[in-house]
Amino acid sequence: MNKNYKQNLKTRNIKENTTKTKYLEKNNKEYVVKHDSTLLEYLISDLHFSRNNAKGLLSHHVIAINGAPTSQFDFPLVKDDVLIVASHPIKSKKRSDLPIIFEDEYIIAIDKPYGLLSVASDKEKNSTAYRMVSDYLKEKDRKSRIYVVHRLDKETSGVLIFAKNEKIKDMFQDSWNELVTKRGYYAVVEGVMEKKSDRITNYLRMNNLNLMYVTKPSKDSYKCITEYSVIKENEKNSLLDVNILTGRKNQIRVTLGSLNHYVLGDDKYGEPPNPINRLCLHAYELDIKNPITNKTYILKSKIPNIFYELVKK
Repeated sequence: MNKNYKQNLKTRNIKENTTKTKYLEKNNKEYVVKHDSTLLEYLISDLHFSRNNAKGLLSHHVIAINGAPTSQFDFPLVKDDVLIVASHPIKSKKRSDLPIIFEDEYIIAIDKPYGLLSVASDKEKNSTAYRMVSDYLKEKDRKSRIYVVHRLDKETSGVLIFAKNEKIKDMFQDSWNELVTKRGYYAVVEGVMEKKSDRITNYLRMNNLNLMYVTKPSKDSYKCITEYSVIKENEKNSLLDVNILTGRKNQIRVTLGSLNHYVLGDDKYGEPPNPINRLCLHAYELDIKNPITNKTYILKSKIPNIFYELVKK
């Protein structure tokens, strides 16, 4: 037997499965919800399915909202939800291993692993934190749904919260900077910091590649405030405790990179070493006030132990 036969067969199967997946994804249809509604009524009144066809789609489990499957006819839709009509059934998954930090009637907070999207993207609909949390809650109550409050980059791990009702989601988003009292991150950067602690104020803009960069103050730039202090360092790397006072896109990565101390593994903004095959950025604490109860949530995630390995003497 050809010694490469098994490898060739494996490669062929991968190609065939990939082609099939791409075909199915290509034949999915997506609709951005234009106004609040219930699922069945939206399928009928806005997408012009007959009542029987709409019920058929739900009973065949081919409907997903923001990547999370549902067959609930009165599922509440809100403006800007992404409604997916798939070409094949979408099955819910049991989530016994969901890394929950905290949960009450208002929010659920998880310790998001690195490499996992917060919400669906153009290329990925199913493997997201949103889908994981949604599947978990639907096991307990099929009528439950979650709402996006904020996001973490795919490459960043740590504390991520979702709201359990639209009212508190809106309250969080409308007064985010007033309600959040701490956004703490651990970052491992290349090099030795000249200043062992600092408060940096700069301005960011986005280029045509959707990348942020430091610029001069203008009506098109966003003020950005970042504080850091060195926890531990060696001759190659520094472990930083970073606190952001503004929530700009890629704020930490761009700010530290502008000091020529790129976050390890960040090939988006620089070319630093990537010794552990991940971005060395972890959201370790989010302190946020519940605007309904006035209770302050102090939500924490442990630092990845491997971060310490990178700054051993």
